[in-house]
Amino acid sequence: MTAVTVGDLIRRRRGLARRSQMDLAHGIGISPRHLSFVELGKSRPSPGVLVAIARHLDLPLRERNDWLLAAGYAPRYPETALADSGLSGVRASLQRLLDAHDPFPGAVIDRQWNVRLTNEAGRRLVSGIPEEVRGVPTNIFRTALHPDGLARRTRNFPEWSAHLLRRLDRAVVRTQDPALVALADEITTWPAIPDRRTWSRLSSDGADDPVLSWRVEVGGEELSMFTMMSAFGTPADVTLSELCVELFFPADRATETALRHHAEFS
Repeated sequence: MTAVTVGDLIRRRRGLARRSQMDLAHGIGISPRHLSFVELGKSRPSPGVLVAIARHLDLPLRERNDWLLAAGYAPRYPETALADSGLSGVRASLQRLLDAHDPFPGAVIDRQWNVRLTNEAGRRLVSGIPEEVRGVPTNIFRTALHPDGLARRTRNFPEWSAHLLRRLDRAVVRTQDPALVALADEITTWPAIPDRRTWSRLSSDGADDPVLSWRVEVGGEELSMFTMMSAFGTPADVTLSELCVELFFPADRATETALRHHAEFS
């Protein structure tokens, strides 16, 4: 098998971004000829040029490290385990954010959409779902789309699943993560899941609400919630760059009352 070069990686990402050599080269301040030579393997790019190209194409930090390694350079961005003492301050701040959001569900998820931190409301939301369904650690896509998970309790499953499947499709394209690819392949086999090739075109349009709400039955009551996603603005660590905070908010007064009631009597 022919080894994949950094030129191959650049050309592939440039193609996915639908950028011409001339456009990309001018954007980072090098000649199109130089970029062409880099992609063909006739010229070895400097670390600065590689990082500039990666930044211009909005590559994740993990992939930037892969490019540097492929070109024979040391990785530039550290990857620290979330449980490491070096991230204890960040971890504590994230947990405080989630706890302050209680009694509404919230979670910190990684690039594979595995739950890394959550609050009590988040744990109540998935209570009773078997571990083999949720995954270890709990995975948002598995839990929400599995027929023995939250799918059977979701009252607007066609619209909500379309939203999730589009997100999964984008995550697969963006990261090329083998675990996400395998998960997408598995999800395709589940009931009420459309053909994998259609995921990027699925639509949740048609709702009267200003934002798409998730309508799910919890404890015999139908709750309606919408979500907000946030990420670190200036991450310099691979782990932190791949974390995202998802906070659920009640979409109506009845849901807010029910969530507060569940928290009070749990």
